[in-house]
Amino acid sequence: MRAFQIAAAGAPPQLVEIAPGQPGPGQLRISIAACGLNFADLLMIEGKYQDTPEAPFVMGMELAGTVLEAGSGTTIRPGTRVAVFAGQGGLAQEGIFDESRCTPMPDSMSFSEAAAFQIAYGTSHVALADRAALKPGETLVVLGAAGGVGLTAVEIGKRMGAKVIACARGADKLRVAQEAGADVLIDTETPDLKSALRAEGGADVVYDAIGGDAGSAAFRALNPGGRFLVIGFASGAHPEIRLNHALVKNIAIHGLYWGGYLKLDPERLKASMTQLFNWFEQGGLRPHISAEFPLEQAAEALEMLRARRSTGKVVVRVE
Repeated sequence: MRAFQIAAAGAPPQLVEIAPGQPGPGQLRISIAACGLNFADLLMIEGKYQDTPEAPFVMGMELAGTVLEAGSGTTIRPGTRVAVFAGQGGLAQEGIFDESRCTPMPDSMSFSEAAAFQIAYGTSHVALADRAALKPGETLVVLGAAGGVGLTAVEIGKRMGAKVIACARGADKLRVAQEAGADVLIDTETPDLKSALRAEGGADVVYDAIGGDAGSAAFRALNPGGRFLVIGFASGAHPEIRLNHALVKNIAIHGLYWGGYLKLDPERLKASMTQLFNWFEQGGLRPHISAEFPLEQAAEALEMLRARRSTGKVVVRVE
């Protein structure tokens, strides 16, 4: 079968032919239809991601497809359409995955939507509902609001009753955030982002997937009792956070690594995904997919992500 594989640490990924596997106890063999790309995939290529698998490995953290074969002790039957958070293995025609990583998809959800759903929506839901305890009427600032996770934070924040300030670079990306429900649009290239946020009443919660100068400015715009969510560092730099400001203003700083909840609190992840799939079926969530590529163009898809030419998610179609 064809697979997009990193053969050795530091080596560029390549499309290769490898042998398909057989499921063991508690595992499923899945025909992969689509794989969603994430910023973490780029970090894995460089060996900089906290959960980079040992080479050789097939890239692709999240996927969707159909169960072909079920190992002993499983409850999901062949023929079931599933979304899978695998951590690796999604950029291939088939894969073997633990059943615990697989969730039956809503009937109304396409494979591309399912492949673009779990990490982005799961991250934003757990971050906003659990870590930040976002309340109706509060002001949520989303940095990187047109990106893969940022757009989902805009959607979920609005659903939770917040006023959402979307920060992104350029009019085109801000327009995408507005279509997702943002109330206020601010270009992150504005000369004084902190003052622009202050002019809107400041922030009760900051969702920072960017870091760098934008994260530092948004932290300084937090209101007393605010919460700062550390989601990622797409800018390549950490924000400068003054802990004495956190002390004086009673600001809470929360890190959120969604994949880490598989060990920290797997039942919370399961409950969160059930809620999110319910919202999807009610018509309340719609994954924004800006581009789809065939498996043969996986390298081009990753380059689009690296160059920040995409909004929302980039998906690789396998079938």
